[in-house]
Amino acid sequence: MGKSLDNFYKKQSLFYKYFLYLISIALIVFFFPRGGKFKYEFQKGKPWQYENLYAPFDFSIKKTAEEIESEQKNLTDNILVYYAYDDAIYQSAQQKYSQEFEKTFPIDALAASKRRDLFRLGNNLLDSIYKNGVFEQTISGKGILLVVNNEAKNLQPDQIVDFTRAEIIIQNELKNIYPEALRTQLTALLKGVIQTNTSYDKNLSDKALEDELSKISFTRGDVLEGKLIIAKGEVVESENFNILNSLKEEFESELWKGSNYYFILFGYTVLVALVLMMLFLFLKKYRPEIYSNNTKVTFIFVNILLMVFVTTLVVKNNESYVYVVPLCILPLILKNFFDARLGLFVHVLTILILGFVVPNSFEYIFLQIIAGIVTILTVSELYKRANLFISVGQITLIYITGYFAFHTIHEGNLENIELITFGIFLLNGMITLFVQPLIYLYEKIFGLVSDVSLLELSDTNSKLLKELSNKAPGTFHHSLQVANLAEAAANEIGANSMLVRVGALYHDIGKMNNPTYFIENQITNVNPHDDLPPKESAKIIIDHVIEGIELARKNGLPDRVIDFLRTHHGTTLVYYFFKKQQELDPEVEDSQFRYPGPIPFSKETAILMMADSVEAASKSLKSPTYMMIDEFVEKIIKGQMQANQFLNANITFKEIETVKKVLKQKLTNIYHLRVEYPE
Repeated sequence: MGKSLDNFYKKQSLFYKYFLYLISIALIVFFFPRGGKFKYEFQKGKPWQYENLYAPFDFSIKKTAEEIESEQKNLTDNILVYYAYDDAIYQSAQQKYSQEFEKTFPIDALAASKRRDLFRLGNNLLDSIYKNGVFEQTISGKGILLVVNNEAKNLQPDQIVDFTRAEIIIQNELKNIYPEALRTQLTALLKGVIQTNTSYDKNLSDKALEDELSKISFTRGDVLEGKLIIAKGEVVESENFNILNSLKEEFESELWKGSNYYFILFGYTVLVALVLMMLFLFLKKYRPEIYSNNTKVTFIFVNILLMVFVTTLVVKNNESYVYVVPLCILPLILKNFFDARLGLFVHVLTILILGFVVPNSFEYIFLQIIAGIVTILTVSELYKRANLFISVGQITLIYITGYFAFHTIHEGNLENIELITFGIFLLNGMITLFVQPLIYLYEKIFGLVSDVSLLELSDTNSKLLKELSNKAPGTFHHSLQVANLAEAAANEIGANSMLVRVGALYHDIGKMNNPTYFIENQITNVNPHDDLPPKESAKIIIDHVIEGIELARKNGLPDRVIDFLRTHHGTTLVYYFFKKQQELDPEVEDSQFRYPGPIPFSKETAILMMADSVEAASKSLKSPTYMMIDEFVEKIIKGQMQANQFLNANITFKEIETVKKVLKQKLTNIYHLRVEYPE
């Protein structure tokens, strides 16, 4: 039992990777839309590259979204709306007419028969006007449905009466019948009693519109099983394109039903598993330091899952906005924390996974890969804000150019270009700019370090470097010199110069605890090592590495910076005190006089070891010449190579030669003898 537990603890890192691999596959497949994948790829305006396609089953030809939208708009514009008729207002108008008639035309004003005829005429006019109701204003363009006693009555535009038309009706009926004075009085009387007695019935109109919209068919015609849909080599035109899309939708929805569900699920799982396996193999073979770090592996997988999740979410809601998802954030982030090659590789793998989800997968994969390559090639020194804006502008330009090209291929012209697509690409670029706060968030969550953080750490006014300059000014000056040398060398061989500079600034902070025991901080001729045995002196010198690591962790320095503190002496020997001890005890072992290591494991840490040793030892040169500096640098670095200090670093002999050349040039500039001026 105990042995099994030991094996489990030894391999827990590997078990975690298995778990991460399986859970990532499960989540990605879960994110995928519930539908099969049509086995043919086709694009409008391009030839059909497969054999003759016959309908595998009966299916309906679906109308396009534009056709359905056009039908809905046409129906909405032309459907008759409902108005309610209020009979109570009509009855009130009649009563008011009778009352006002008595006041306007008293009994003694006219003959009885003439008065009766006049009253009857006015009443008939009122009935005629209210027959189809009185409206607030004329409704032009189409008729309406007037609801009277729960029955809908269809009124044409010329049957709709408003106040203006009512006045015209009155004047036409009274024309040349009575003297002008009577006509004027009766007209004024009728106009005074007429009121609007119709109102728009929104509920009934909306319900009628909804009922009519529900009757719109989303299909137009059927294709019977066995019918030729498209022949090999035939260009996919508008009609064929619609039929193929209808077959694709029907095919994918049918595939997901019944027992097919499990086969499709299995197929998706296998393909996603292959893609993620390629990522693990790449990390294991070419990035072993990342592969061995579960935090970094988790970080990479979290970013892949995030992009897959966001993209599938957009596709499920509205696939037209799939290019809003800023996929180029992925290579941006990975290049910032790791390197360009890994960033591009992960970007391509993520796009391959998304190819199962998005429409027009070839077009999508092409555009996204090109945009990813542009991202990798253009983005450098992300801590400079201008660089990010320039890169995002270039990415957006690539998307727009690609869209123009594909549109020209599909349509054969530049007509029908959708301007909203440009807005989508611009929005993509704006979202990509949010990579900066995202990088900061990732730093806090995963404990990684970016160039922006390195820039902040390189500030010599930071708390720790201020303390170093106060307690150990000689060490601080030495660190600045080493930083300049290491940065120049890193630039020459393409290493991370910002990381090297920060590592150099902090590599000797452990000397703050005992600054006077290090020669660069001694301002008098008194050397405290003179009163100590060599072993104890060597321990103080060696301990500055351990104490520096403790101090760095206490002040929250990132692990990538602490690596420089651990490796800048590797497993080299404190030679001076070892020789002194040998004079006292010829049989002494060198283990007590060696730094604990580890040895450098990257180009950057190897550069720092070389620059640190050369700069520190250069202080012993007296009246140096070009020849002396050349032999001096060669001797120090040759000794480090013979001590196998660079075995674990991915630095080549050619790069080491380049570093030596830079160090010689910089030291020559530092120690160059000036012309003596006369006093």
